[in-house]
Amino acid sequence: MKRRHFLPVAAAAATGTGLLGYYAWDQRAAGVAQRQPVAPDAPLTAPRLPPDARRILYLASLAPSAHNTQPWTVRLLGPYYWVIGNDPRGWLPVVDPGQRETMLSLGAFAQSLEYAAAHFGYQCRWRVLATTCQAAEVLAVQLERRPGPAYPDLTALLGRRTLRTGFSTVPIQPADVQRLTAGEAAHCHFLPPSSEPGTYLTAATRLANQRQTAHDPAQRELAHWVRWTATAVQRHRDGLTASSMGIEGPAGWLVRHFYDSARVLTPDFRQRGLTQVTDQLATHGGWLVLTSPDESVPALLEAGRRLVRIWLRAKAVNIAIHPMTQVLEEAPGPAGLGPRLGLGAPVQFVLRLGYVEGYDGPVSPRRPVEWFVQA
Repeated sequence: MKRRHFLPVAAAAATGTGLLGYYAWDQRAAGVAQRQPVAPDAPLTAPRLPPDARRILYLASLAPSAHNTQPWTVRLLGPYYWVIGNDPRGWLPVVDPGQRETMLSLGAFAQSLEYAAAHFGYQCRWRVLATTCQAAEVLAVQLERRPGPAYPDLTALLGRRTLRTGFSTVPIQPADVQRLTAGEAAHCHFLPPSSEPGTYLTAATRLANQRQTAHDPAQRELAHWVRWTATAVQRHRDGLTASSMGIEGPAGWLVRHFYDSARVLTPDFRQRGLTQVTDQLATHGGWLVLTSPDESVPALLEAGRRLVRIWLRAKAVNIAIHPMTQVLEEAPGPAGLGPRLGLGAPVQFVLRLGYVEGYDGPVSPRRPVEWFVQA
């Protein structure tokens, strides 16, 4: 088959790509320096870290983050005493102008770190340092040895991933919702797909995708974080890859060899993305909406922690989680969506849920510990 015949196939498989931007865009922070790629043969600085501390930080870096930007740094005050920082080179200055999403990502990093530390027999003592979402230093953490059994199993942490396809239309059963949200009920709200708030959220998500797909700055930001080629993946170790976006087989081969950032901006690519979103919205088992008491830094960090706690329970019940937060990027936004859904609190995550038959291993790249730890 000739290359021109493969292009529509690849574009169809890549349909969700143009719709992964995260929040209402502006140009205020467009001048923020982006993280520079590192050559594959560049020497790595080895921070002064004991082996178990290095492993804990690597496991923490498996946390989810918007566009897989991994916006965290770690400054060493001692072998087990660290300051978790906010790396502006990993911000989304157009989609997330207030860095709300950055705080959620750092909360997810903190929860993953705490689980990993417990596995190695450490207890974390946390202190919030930031008072704004733009603060350079966000959290201080001291790891201390503790008696008793360690966190027993890292399987869920190592196997967490985003799935976008293969969802069943069977509604998520109440018992499984309870398993996912155990201890989190005050801030977790399941909306069956056929319920009034569920159908509203489906329609609002579709409309938000349409608006965002037509927004050139949002699509340019997305293009910056897409790593089409194997070389780009190796150099950056972050962002969105063909595999992480579910583009596999012949289509995956084609995009890795022939696509570039400009493809994201084409009308054909955007339209196919909208078609894919329509298909996704028709095939799921319900919505899980995560709220917070307010939008302060501590509340956002806790919401990010909550996401990880829920996500790590999902594989055990064969439930896939797909964040679809475009409705938070566009109107009505986090503060407006809650009341419209009858929740009365800011919404921080909108998660599409569905039963799946298979749960493949994670494919998103991660930066080495040496790239984000500062001695």
